[in-house]
Amino acid sequence: MRYNGRVKQRTTIFLILCIAALVGLDQASKWAIVLSFPDVVWEYGQSFRHVPVWGGPICHLDLARVHNTGVAFGTGNGTVWAPFLFLGVQVVALIALTRLYLKNFFSTRLLRAAWVLIMAGVLGNMADRLTQGFFIPGAEKLTFLENLLRGYVVDFLDFSLPWVSSAMSYDGCYHWPSFNVADSCVCTAAALFLLSGFLAPKNPTPHKETK
Repeated sequence: MRYNGRVKQRTTIFLILCIAALVGLDQASKWAIVLSFPDVVWEYGQSFRHVPVWGGPICHLDLARVHNTGVAFGTGNGTVWAPFLFLGVQVVALIALTRLYLKNFFSTRLLRAAWVLIMAGVLGNMADRLTQGFFIPGAEKLTFLENLLRGYVVDFLDFSLPWVSSAMSYDGCYHWPSFNVADSCVCTAAALFLLSGFLAPKNPTPHKETK
């Protein structure tokens, strides 16, 4: 379906507002955790205190405060190169996603919803990397660049499986890698992109020219 200029402009404004709302939700939830969990073990980036939210026979949900300098599932967390690489990846991703949108790559409602979610997810975690390093104790003694490179992503949703044992966790249960609202947006966007591939319309049969 093709849109004229005015309709596309209104659609773009609506999508940008949706992105802003999701980023706002992501940042509000993260700062609520940061302010509620000041007692962080800075060497490991994780709070000793876990607040139980829900518990059942299959899984438990706790709130915690985890500093992740890597990406999904803690990949690259704690490495020297992670802040450089993943901040750069996020900048490139934002530029590429914006250019694809302007070229009408996201032509269906499903693809536009996925675009909103992935943009919000990237912006939410990118905001953490650009700001959180300045609020670590001792930041006042470091330069702007040093604090910027200490940036990390705040993860706080901690799901565990009480029926799966793990010697690596504090309570003996297996814990799914902690995540946040932005991570949820990115994962949902990936699922929508995949779904759109199955729902993509087949190439229409060319019409025969009438004499």
